[in-house]
Amino acid sequence: MTDGWLIVIDPQNIFASPDSEWRSPFFEEAMHNIARLADRFGERVLVTRWMPTADRSTSWGDYFATWPFADQPPTDPLFDLVPTARGLSPLPTLDLPTFGKWGGELETIVGRGAHVVLAGVSTDCCVLSTALAGADAGARLTVATDACAGSTAGNHAAALHVMSLYPPQITLATTAEILG
Repeated sequence: MTDGWLIVIDPQNIFASPDSEWRSPFFEEAMHNIARLADRFGERVLVTRWMPTADRSTSWGDYFATWPFADQPPTDPLFDLVPTARGLSPLPTLDLPTFGKWGGELETIVGRGAHVVLAGVSTDCCVLSTALAGADAGARLTVATDACAGSTAGNHAAALHVMSLYPPQITLATTAEILG
């Protein structure tokens, strides 16, 4: 087993379905590499889900006005995990109404200052938001570059570039390099 934790960010239908406005064209390739990583991390895998917030009085109200297809109840199948993600972790999913998943709940599970490998979708939103908050909290983060899926190739590359500016808190590595 690889040292630390694997956090799989938001492997949900809303990012995989061909009918979704948020579908990443790189989702399937990323999931292949996520599965490889999960095999190595064993029980130290945590899967998250982005869930719509109920508070429309904040900027989230404007967000959902821009993306009305995503303004659905949390029970909508859009927010379900894709089938290949359902068995990745023995733990329940960490469901949060925020882009970034780093916070007290996640840190309680993985431990303060832990080494964490991040993978998932979308590189240019939820992965980036999680990585920056984790760096601020003192985590040691490795972003599995080929186990993340961006909204576009350009946005994926831009997000990786931004995260590369945060060493030593954030490092970038391929799945093969992580599995070493």
